[in-house]
Amino acid sequence: VNLVESGGGLVQAGGSLRLSCAASGRTFSSYAMGWFRQAPGKEREFVAAISWSGGSTYYADSVKGRFTISRDNAKNTVYLQMNSLKPEDTAVYYCAANDQVVAGTPLPWGSWGQGTQVTVSS
Repeated sequence: VNLVESGGGLVQAGGSLRLSCAASGRTFSSYAMGWFRQAPGKEREFVAAISWSGGSTYYADSVKGRFTISRDNAKNTVYLQMNSLKPEDTAVYYCAANDQVVAGTPLPWGSWGQGTQVTVSS
């Protein structure tokens, strides 16, 4: 599956952004989807994930209550709504697809997008 992220940009602390990840292929609805991020000099880290049906969601503690992951299988798209953004949320955000949800680590995730930059100014 091919993944293309969009929606990144520059926002002030406390602001909001919504990231989108468009997937190609007819089997999107069979994949678990995830969002990850990587800040300069740091390892890629898990942000959020959602099951193929959208019935289960998972979040890193650092974003819980501020970010919301959702998906629209009819549009082959997964979203990440980010509210109350903080400067420490600054990173390149990647979406990923996998046969099943593996929360907490990027290692098993098989397909990746190219990333979109999110910068939060203080």
